[in-house]
Amino acid sequence: MERRKFIRSGAGLAAGFFIVPPHVLGGKGKIPPSDKLDIAAIGTGGKGMVNLNNSWNNGSDNIVALCDVDDRMSAEARKKWPRARYFRDYREMLDRRHRKFDAVIVSTPDHMHAVQAMAVLEHGKHLYCEKPLTHDIREARKLTEAAAKFKVVTQMGNQGSSGDSTRKIEAWIQSGLIGEVRRVHIWTNRPVWPQGISLPEGGPPVPAELSWDLWLGTAKQRAYHPAYLPATWRGWVDFGTGALGDMGCHFIDVPYRALKLAYPVAVECSIGAVWNGFFEEAYYPESYPPSSKIHLQFPARGNLPEVELIWYDGGILPKRPKELKPDEQMGEWDGGIIFEGSKAKLMAGLFGRNPTLLPTALMQEASLPAPQRPLVDGAEEGHQQQWVRACKEGYGAYTSSSFDAAGPLTETVLMGNLAILSYMYREKEGNQYVYPGRKQLLWDGEAMRITNFEPANRLTGREYRQF
Repeated sequence: MERRKFIRSGAGLAAGFFIVPPHVLGGKGKIPPSDKLDIAAIGTGGKGMVNLNNSWNNGSDNIVALCDVDDRMSAEARKKWPRARYFRDYREMLDRRHRKFDAVIVSTPDHMHAVQAMAVLEHGKHLYCEKPLTHDIREARKLTEAAAKFKVVTQMGNQGSSGDSTRKIEAWIQSGLIGEVRRVHIWTNRPVWPQGISLPEGGPPVPAELSWDLWLGTAKQRAYHPAYLPATWRGWVDFGTGALGDMGCHFIDVPYRALKLAYPVAVECSIGAVWNGFFEEAYYPESYPPSSKIHLQFPARGNLPEVELIWYDGGILPKRPKELKPDEQMGEWDGGIIFEGSKAKLMAGLFGRNPTLLPTALMQEASLPAPQRPLVDGAEEGHQQQWVRACKEGYGAYTSSSFDAAGPLTETVLMGNLAILSYMYREKEGNQYVYPGRKQLLWDGEAMRITNFEPANRLTGREYRQF
């Protein structure tokens, strides 16, 4: 007999179940663990499909509503879950007439994360939002505050935070195994899509399957062009967050946790230039640069020293550590992390995979402390399942990337983009452009303000287009 029918029939009392523990019935605001979670999704293609599959878990829970502005991207999901109601506009899906679900997954382009996530929170639904949490710094702060206000279970989609490798690195570094860490290098093979390019000219008709106005959402009006989607939106400033947004929440999360980092106090960068001719530098402010190197400075924290975090993308790499033999691979194919400690160095790949002490002989000699933070089964499937289980338990249940952790991390990642966009910033003096943004930016994290270059503060947030 189903649990609800069992209770309603009175059979529970007849059988002697006079006291039922709250963790069984769920209690106020909680879903009993014996019940299935009813899940809705905004954005169903690509990563959205991955999140749906891992949350659904072969039918362990229910997919009851799907929303996508592009019927082509949603075709697979609609076929797999034909009983789920389908919407084009997320606002209609969240309307009280249709709001028959417990939790929502947001897997849309970056520029739409904040407005959709905020709407979910305001309706009191549990939320899983893809990384980066937001497009802008101010949006991340607002979502962090809203998650605490509305008391729902949250999770950002940086699945490595739930994996064993991140936990190991935290334990090793916080035990003092490699000594004091004052510098961290992080690199990625992104972007693997076009960047440092001009806006496309012209535009074919909008495909019948696509609602272009809804796809644009908060971004300023422009003509449709296939150069913007799918996936390639990542390289456009109005839609995506570049290489940093794509991989920063995965890579930077590892030292951010292990070194107990908070807001940086300064940031500077250099970027790869694009040339149209001899001494004719191209200026494409609508697109992120083809490569960048970013220096983030963090202050001392208690008995922990100040730290410099250096980010490299677009094919730029840090110098090989002298402790690594010439024929040993540095990092992995898609990037890596190197912690420089006063006693030794530690190298890892994406999500902190394959953490290795340098020189590698130390792996056989050292006594490696055991991780302490909770582990889930599998960094990918387990990350979504950890969120599903927490939704059933209710607000306060542990998730490895709840917004109180994911929000500040996202702000830090987006500080790199703030430096990039400030570096690209130009002002015209007479017939020439000058580059006032090519300087170190000093950051007041609590106030969310650059203190030495006012134009950069315009880039911490944006005005939304009405759609």
